[in-house]
Amino acid sequence: MSTLSSSPYKGTRDYYPVDKRVQNYIFGVWARTARRFGYEEYGAPLLEPLEVYTAKTGQEIVSEQTYRFTDRGDREVVIRPEMTPSISRMVAARRQELAYPARLFSIANFMRYERPQRGREREFWQLNADIFGATGPLADAEIIELGYEILKAFGAKKPMYTIKVNDRRVIDAMMHDYLLLDPIQSELMVKLFDRKNKISNEEFRDQAIDIFGPDKAADGLKKIAGLLVARQIDELPKEIADNPAVDELKHLFSILKKRHITNAAFDITLMRGFDYYTGTVFEFFDEDPENNRAMFGGGRYDGLVGLFGAEPISAVGIAPGLSTVELFLTSHNLLPELSSTTEVYVAVLGADQLEGAQELVTKLRAEGVNAELDISGRKLDKQIKTAVKKQIPYLMFVGEEELKKEKYNLKDTATSEEETLSFERLVTRVKDRRRKAGDNSDDLFE
Repeated sequence: MSTLSSSPYKGTRDYYPVDKRVQNYIFGVWARTARRFGYEEYGAPLLEPLEVYTAKTGQEIVSEQTYRFTDRGDREVVIRPEMTPSISRMVAARRQELAYPARLFSIANFMRYERPQRGREREFWQLNADIFGATGPLADAEIIELGYEILKAFGAKKPMYTIKVNDRRVIDAMMHDYLLLDPIQSELMVKLFDRKNKISNEEFRDQAIDIFGPDKAADGLKKIAGLLVARQIDELPKEIADNPAVDELKHLFSILKKRHITNAAFDITLMRGFDYYTGTVFEFFDEDPENNRAMFGGGRYDGLVGLFGAEPISAVGIAPGLSTVELFLTSHNLLPELSSTTEVYVAVLGADQLEGAQELVTKLRAEGVNAELDISGRKLDKQIKTAVKKQIPYLMFVGEEELKKEKYNLKDTATSEEETLSFERLVTRVKDRRRKAGDNSDDLFE
């Protein structure tokens, strides 16, 4: 019998306690910030019928990236590759019962069969936050502000990232009215622009020529070159500037500026690849030269709920991903030191003191202190090494003398400082540290 591999499935990660601390820290910031904005948490199934995604998600994801199979009831199902169709289905199912605007969020995992690379995995985690039933720039601004406040909660400063903004209606005007492309050419050009930062300039030019065709390529490339130098909405050519969506974009930027979000910028090349977007689209882009990439984004998708047989309803959302946010925090040195969620490691001085130590640990837990008791009977030096290796903040020594006097020696494993405290003072000391540590607790979703 061959030996089984200890490696996880390609494109997935094992989360050991040290990794899980980082994950929970990020999830905690996401959840608390979403709740501050009035969003309520929901959950959705890991499996969905294939048809939920074929309608609007995009052929590349459905045909090439979904984990799809036929279940025992001969139904074609997929492991969810994203959340937007699922929450749209859920809203459609309770269309008349929900109160609007409905602000909803989830933190969940997804799977796509794509080439694993830095910041992109086959199994990935995302926050999904959406507003249903609110039209116009105010809702779009709120969703962008939510992303801004999430990064602010992590300690990010405005120069660290740019919020790139566009509108699918402006993109349609660009394709149809300015570049004079037919629907098929427009779809191909949108997908090409969506890949622009992932391919060379030569590849972009050659593929654009193929889309335009030999007769229109020269004029088309000249127009694209003019678009690429347009940094402001006011620099757009008349064929695009006359679109009503341009005024809405200007209004959106005005709202963001009033909310002191001054690192948002118009970007005519921003497409966002999903077929369901109908209005504003945006991406948060890391400006670190070592991690110069889109972190996450979102946009407006007003038509998706209507595909499920319900009356159409407006929607706009955002979806930060775990891996790209973690890379951003790491590249900007924003990740805090995260110790174990166990707060006190109780070392026992002598096997005959174990019963008394157990009673003491029970009392600590009853006071809300996360305490681990060493039951190994090992020598003291090995117990100390265990506490340090586990990165537990405090080490507490319990022997006959300590139990008799009800005074306990508490050692800070980071600084090696020790002090002798009563039970009450010890509990207070641990809880004071927890309050100062803030986000580093196992109570992240409360």
